Amino acid sequence: MKTKEIMTTKVMSVKPDDFAGEALSRLFRLKISGLPVIDEKGKLVGMFTEKEILTKVLPSYVEKVGIFRYEENPKAIKQKVIALASLKVKDIMRKDVVVVDEDTTLCEAAHLMLSQKVRRLPVLNASKEIVGIVARVDVVKALFEEYK
Repeated sequence: MKTKEIMTTKVMSVKPDDFAGEALSRLFRLKISGLPVIDEKGKLVGMFTEKEILTKVLPSYVEKVGIFRYEENPKAIKQKVIALASLKVKDIMRKDVVVVDEDTTLCEAAHLMLSQKVRRLPVLNASKEIVGIVARVDVVKALFEEYK
């Protein structure tokens, strides 16, 4: 089975210059955890996800030692949450996006999701335009339906 057979073709997205607070509200309304960021030319330029929000608002990762340092100061967190509303999506989004094409197999998609630690994969056509999105739930559901 290929990604084109299970992808969601009605792709909701945000723009790089949208305000992060508005984009976050959109995530809440849609009850999803992330959206592709599409520029004015229709090209995928990033992903806006809950992970990027948490990374911006909460603690910082100490990359060299891999420790997650928690901030216990509620006032500092509140200030970051308030400041988030005025930031642009482009200031928060993940720029290195893992993508697949329409003919990527489910096993390949699952491998990418696990190895790259992503929950969703934008699906691009030959012109590098986003034509769909595949979430982990789509892959799991399709694998179990195909092999049960």
